[in-house]
Amino acid sequence: MRKALIVWGGWDGHQPRQVADIFRDVLEKENFEVEVSDTLEAFSEGEKLKGLDLIVPVWTMGRIEQQWVNNVSEAVQAGVGLAGCHGGMCDSFRDNVDWQFMTGGQWVAHPGNDGVEYTVNIKHSSSPLTDGIEDFQVASEQYYLHVDPAVEVLATTRFPVVPGPHSLNKAVDMPVVWTKRWGVGRVYYNSLGHQANIIEIPVVKELMRRGFLWCAEGKAAAGRSSAAAAYTGMADNQL
Repeated sequence: MRKALIVWGGWDGHQPRQVADIFRDVLEKENFEVEVSDTLEAFSEGEKLKGLDLIVPVWTMGRIEQQWVNNVSEAVQAGVGLAGCHGGMCDSFRDNVDWQFMTGGQWVAHPGNDGVEYTVNIKHSSSPLTDGIEDFQVASEQYYLHVDPAVEVLATTRFPVVPGPHSLNKAVDMPVVWTKRWGVGRVYYNSLGHQANIIEIPVVKELMRRGFLWCAEGKAAAGRSSAAAAYTGMADNQL
């Protein structure tokens, strides 16, 4: 049985406990064995993390021990998936650039605050994660992020929607959903999810479900690639 760890906490305004409960339900319906923790000490055991298939952080702001970030990073590099949403993954530890490098971005603003009506534009590509999903509207925080150019963007939103110091710049298509690789591990992020009611929107929950599954499949996929490399004599980066 695949194993997942959900770690929730930090700023209560994002309803981390409620969001963690939703994610646990999604994963258990996909036959994961799910451990849920409300302490960052869950990241203290590096070897235990490497035995997982998926890590789901639901932790906004705060501080974290550098070694615990290193433990997560090493687990993901070895093939463990990392998937999360909103501030629970990309506004977790503002003073830790290693976390930001691994996750692919960092929140910097949400012009208009909560309740802004905007469009999420699905970018159809070779990724199966958006198959059958069309553009949709949402009323929530519209996240402006500083984003790693290495990510594969699966959905965007257009800025500006509301006035702000950014308004006189040209229009910007800001990533909403992306994937990236960290070592041989898979990383998935969705900027939606300000509170539990946004995660409960069917299309948002489905996007998260697909992201969880894709990330959790990374370890097995990496194993197959390593086996193929050993058989053919090719380096991993040639596969």
